[in-house]
Amino acid sequence: MSSDLQYNFDHIKKTLGNSSDIIIRDFQAGKNGEIKLGIVYTDGLTDSASIQDLILDTLMVEIRNSDLDVEVPDCFEMIKSHTLPIGEIVEITDFQKFFNHVLSGDTMLLLDGSTKGMALGSRNWVDRGVQEPSSQTVVRGPKDGFTETLRTNTALIRRRIKDPSLWLETKQIGEKTQTDVAIMYLKGVANDKTVSELQSRLNRINIDAILESGYIEELIQDEVYTPFPTIYNTERPDAVAAAILEGRIAILVDGTPFVLIVPALMVHFFQSSEDYYQRADIATLIRVLRYLSFFLALLTPSLYVAVSTFHQEMLPTPLLISLASQREGVPFPAFVEAMLMEVVFEILREAGVRMPRAIGSSISIVGALVIGQAAVEAGFVSATMVIIVALTAISSFVFPSNSMAIAFRMLRFLFMILAATFGLYGIILGLIVMVLHLNSLRSFGLPYLAPNAPFILQDQKDNIIRMPHWSLVKRPRLISKNDTDRGDVSSPKPPR
Repeated sequence: MSSDLQYNFDHIKKTLGNSSDIIIRDFQAGKNGEIKLGIVYTDGLTDSASIQDLILDTLMVEIRNSDLDVEVPDCFEMIKSHTLPIGEIVEITDFQKFFNHVLSGDTMLLLDGSTKGMALGSRNWVDRGVQEPSSQTVVRGPKDGFTETLRTNTALIRRRIKDPSLWLETKQIGEKTQTDVAIMYLKGVANDKTVSELQSRLNRINIDAILESGYIEELIQDEVYTPFPTIYNTERPDAVAAAILEGRIAILVDGTPFVLIVPALMVHFFQSSEDYYQRADIATLIRVLRYLSFFLALLTPSLYVAVSTFHQEMLPTPLLISLASQREGVPFPAFVEAMLMEVVFEILREAGVRMPRAIGSSISIVGALVIGQAAVEAGFVSATMVIIVALTAISSFVFPSNSMAIAFRMLRFLFMILAATFGLYGIILGLIVMVLHLNSLRSFGLPYLAPNAPFILQDQKDNIIRMPHWSLVKRPRLISKNDTDRGDVSSPKPPR
């Protein structure tokens, strides 16, 4: 940066192309107007009231009645230390950092005759505000969710974990977007090797734009060619706080309400925040239902195709006769029938998401009913297939994580192809390959199927069965290797 104020203004205008939302204001301060100053800010990203009251009013009006000595060698330091009532002030000496602060919402203060500038914290843009999460709703539990503003999201986590060991590290990724990406973890609880590995992977990212946390997820995940997610994402602050307390690391990206959590094991995608707000027996029952829904969503259509095509002898005679009578007028084999209905339902599901919210749900429900009933009456599909597809679709909505539900939706088609080709033997072969693939996956070095493979007896208290809180006194062994004790809580006892 030059010591000539006018040269700096000309360079700013030339670099930013005289953009109309970049405001440049020069003025004079001091008792006799000896100090030539200028401010630069982006309209719409800054707080106009703070610029007027804390910067312009202070430097142009109040400074006239002060004893500020403008003859000192560093008048800039006097303004910084004795004049400006602003909390966040950062000294800037180069234009790269200058433009970064201006385009992030800060106000830059320049002084004629000085090669330094000051970035004054005045960020204030329109945000959505804290609302209930739309993708992960609960019956019992907090109703606040993350927003698109990074500082709001960090505050929601700080509000829940008031510990000085909760560290926050922020860096900017993306040559063009300069997106703020932050990681939060409990120092002394999170695994130091995992923290170092995450920092290394983030430092290796060299891309021009980061617009959502999905960019970061794809660029730092362990395994690329897998349908299963190895990084958890959520828009619930309580879920992120609980993960941090277990020893995991949260990755927050400015501009998105979805926060990433690493490492993420497969069992985490079957767990919900509400499991820890209900009693242990209720939470256990719900988790069992989730695992049952997993098998229904994955295998129901393929089992129907395999049994009805290759293994009719496995069905009771009355049921076999009923199925045969329903399929009497259907011109397609069971595999084509199942694929047709599954594809139609996926189209309806996607259409319901993209349609306007006021009519999306009603159109998808009516469309499914009308198309299903008309297809049965026209003889294209059997009524049993409509029931199976409906059961499969409902089961896929049970998962708390949408990314895991999408993986099962993809694998469902593969299992139907195996069932139509090899029958039950194909389904068993597919399950063996899937389990072998899951065993090969890692999430930041941790086995994806832990604590089931490898089997960890201590962590079974919070796996399929959720034990009461007073028995969960140890953090997951593989995730947190430093401070594993959660406390010393005894079983509650009734008064005598």
